Amino acid sequence: MTTLARETTGQMLWRRLRSPAAWRETVDLFAILTAASLPWSTSLTAIFNVAMLACMVPFLDVRAFLESLKRPICAAPIALVLLALVGTLWSDAPWGTRFYAVGPTVKLLVIPVLLYHFQRSPRGHWVFIAFLASCALLSVMSWLVAFYPGLSLKPGDPLERGIFVKNYIDQSQEFTLCTIALAYPVVGLLRDKRYWLAGLLTALALSFFVNMAFVVVSRTALVTVPIMVAVFAFLHLTWRSIAIISAVLLAGAAVAWQASPQLRKTADTFSRDYRLYTEEKVPTSMGERLVYWHNSIQLFAQAPVAGHGTGSGYGLFEKVSKGEEWVQGVRVFPNPHNQTLHVAVQWGVIGVVVLYTVWILHLMLFRGDGLANWVGLLVVVQNVFTSLFNSHLFDFHEGWMYVVGVGVAGGIVLRAGRTPPKLGEAGA
Repeated sequence: MTTLARETTGQMLWRRLRSPAAWRETVDLFAILTAASLPWSTSLTAIFNVAMLACMVPFLDVRAFLESLKRPICAAPIALVLLALVGTLWSDAPWGTRFYAVGPTVKLLVIPVLLYHFQRSPRGHWVFIAFLASCALLSVMSWLVAFYPGLSLKPGDPLERGIFVKNYIDQSQEFTLCTIALAYPVVGLLRDKRYWLAGLLTALALSFFVNMAFVVVSRTALVTVPIMVAVFAFLHLTWRSIAIISAVLLAGAAVAWQASPQLRKTADTFSRDYRLYTEEKVPTSMGERLVYWHNSIQLFAQAPVAGHGTGSGYGLFEKVSKGEEWVQGVRVFPNPHNQTLHVAVQWGVIGVVVLYTVWILHLMLFRGDGLANWVGLLVVVQNVFTSLFNSHLFDFHEGWMYVVGVGVAGGIVLRAGRTPPKLGEAGA
C-alpha cells in the first residue's frame, strides 16, 4: 500500500512536471510573489522574478513568443536596452562603468515576457491584489514605526519618519498609486449600489492618503497626485461629478493642510530649498537638481545626436564640478534627477526618441475601459511625471513598478481582445 502510494505520488508529480498548465500556474505564483515583495525587499523581488522567468522556459512556445516581440509595445523597450548596449562603444567611461550603467535598463526586457504570459493567463488581477494587500500591510507598519521608531529597520534618519523599510520616496510612490487606482473600482461599485464593498475600498484608499498626510510623503508625490486625480476625473466622471468631487477634495486638502504639520513642512521645503540655493548658495535637494539640469542641457548640446555614451554621466559631471559655475557642496552623481536628461546625456536625441516612444506606445495600449486599462494607464502616467524629478524608469523600485504594472495590465488588456496600436498610430 505504501509503495503504491509512493508510486501514485511520484506519478502525480511527474504529471505536474509535464503539464504546461501547472508551469503556467507556477509562473503566476512567482509573479504574485514578485508584486507582493516589491514594497518590502529588493532581494526578494529579484529572486522571485528570476524564478518566474525560469519557470516559463520548459514549455515556452518559442515561435509564438518571438512573434510577440515584433509588436511595437514589446520592441520599444527592447530597443532602449539595445541602445544602452550599443552606447558602450562610444563612451569614454571605464568598461566596468559602462556595463554597470546598462544594468538599470535590463529590467525593461521583462515587459515583453509579462505581456506574453498574462495575455494567456487568467490570473493577472491577482498580481494587483497582492501588491495592494502588501502596501496595506506596509501602511500599518508605517503607523507603528511612526509611534515606535525603534521598530524601524532604518532608525536615526529624521527624513525616514514612519519608514519601516526602503525610503519615503518609494513608499510615497506605492501609496499614491494604490490611492488613485482604487478610485476606479469604488466608482464602479457605487454605480452598482454595492455600498459596503465601495466603503471598504474607500476606507483603504483614505488610509493611504492619511498616512501620507500625517506621517511622511515625498515632494514628488505632492506634485503628481493632483495630476493623477485629474486624469481619473476627465476619463471616468461627468462634469457635475467632477465639480462636486473637486469641492470635496479641496475641503479635505484644506483640513489636512491645517491638521498636518508634516504636510506643511514637506510643502514648505520647495520654497525654502529654492531660497537657500539661489540666495545663499547652500546645496539643497532642489538646488542639486537645478545644477544638474543646467549642466545636463549643456552636455547634451555638446553631443546632441548620439550623446556621450553609456555610463558617461559620472565622469562628465565630475569634470563639470571642477568649474567655477558648480555650487560648492553639491555632490557628484551620474544621474541628473530627470529621466529625459539622463537619457539625453548618454544617447542624445536618439535615446530621447526611443524613451518617449516607449511611454507613448504604452499609453496608447491602455486606451480602453476596465480596471486593467486604468491601472496600466496610471502606472505610465505616474512614471512619466515623476521622471521629471527623478530617473524613475531606471531606478530599481519605481522601474519595477512600471515593468510589473505595464506587463501585467497590458497582458490582461491583450487577453481581453484588444489589438495593441501600431507604431504609426501611436506617433500620430
